[in-house]
Amino acid sequence: METLTPQQLAEEGQVEYKRGEYLSAARLFKAAADGFSLIDDELSTAEMENNCSVAFLKAGDGKSALEAVVGTEIVFANKGDQKRQAMAVGNQAAALEKLDRNDEAIILYEQSAELFNQIGEYELRAYVCQSISSLMMKRGRYLEAYGIMRSGVMGVKDPDLSQRILKNLMEIPFKFLS
Repeated sequence: METLTPQQLAEEGQVEYKRGEYLSAARLFKAAADGFSLIDDELSTAEMENNCSVAFLKAGDGKSALEAVVGTEIVFANKGDQKRQAMAVGNQAAALEKLDRNDEAIILYEQSAELFNQIGEYELRAYVCQSISSLMMKRGRYLEAYGIMRSGVMGVKDPDLSQRILKNLMEIPFKFLS
């Protein structure tokens, strides 16, 4: 029987993920992470652990998603990879949200949004702001939800059609105030 390299395992994981086979993908990403760890490739290990987390989330397993991703943000931070650090923090927040640990999720989503803002990744920041806004809405904090959503959408430099519509709709209340 042929032994697959960590890269081959990662590629197989991507195939399974695209097919919607999330648990299979998670297992393959975990095996790839273990393989990369054996050859001391910290960045690839952390990347595969994040992929594993996302696959577990898609499969509905928040606990395994959180276990897979915790600590990866530190690896990315230590390597100066702020974009993947922000993504890892956002993945942790999503796992916490799945576990109904919403206060913790909001804190990490805010950290992720700030990291994306610092590096000019405004579209990714807008996506994270949508998650924060959604959690605020669930808690009945409508004005805060609106403010966060507006902040995220207004920061997007080249908005797509839905973001342009949302931007225009969010401007309406301010037009009445002037």
